[in-house]
Amino acid sequence: MPIPMTADEIAAARGTLIELDPALARAHVQTPLFDWRVRTGGFEGLFHMIVDQQVSVASAAAIWARVATGLEGAVTPARVLATDIAVLRGFGLSIQKATYGHEIARAQVEGRIDFDHLERLSDEEAIARLVAIKGVGKWTAETFLMFCEGRRDVFPGGDIALQEAIRWADGATLRPTEKQAWARAEIWSPHRSVAAHLLWGWYGAVKRGEVVLEEQPA
Repeated sequence: MPIPMTADEIAAARGTLIELDPALARAHVQTPLFDWRVRTGGFEGLFHMIVDQQVSVASAAAIWARVATGLEGAVTPARVLATDIAVLRGFGLSIQKATYGHEIARAQVEGRIDFDHLERLSDEEAIARLVAIKGVGKWTAETFLMFCEGRRDVFPGGDIALQEAIRWADGATLRPTEKQAWARAEIWSPHRSVAAHLLWGWYGAVKRGEVVLEEQPA
């Protein structure tokens, strides 16, 4: 189980971030304190993330509950591989997600990835191992390391919400590309995961109407 940052650690990191980059000051002022997001790690955590993608929060929760019940609470590589794709589909998974579940399980069983000791790898090495699995993209790998492993210096540059929040922060006309967003985030190291949490929190507050965004001129 990852050890999340404490409230004091997050507050200190946010303070450091706005010193490193004053462009984040508006997001900092308009975003209340937040908790570190934590999810179950390991094989189960990655499979769960795949299941959750591209469906609503409510639908994802319902589908995952059926998966966990169908697997009798044993969401393990061996149990998933022993379950036919057709049976997994009966739990509500698409054929693609059911297949990806098998691919992730097979990678663990064959030793291509070791979720029990993934923390021994650097962020770059861990991402490379994860994206080598069919069905695991870079965004999934990066967010898995943040939420399921508690890594503190990861930034999912391909996330549209983060790209849009960067645009707001910089008063830019165009949203940055993934490559540009990742380059923009380099100044936030070693607190890029906190920066991502901050920008997500800000973006969500704006979209919910809790914060009125007055975009700055480019």
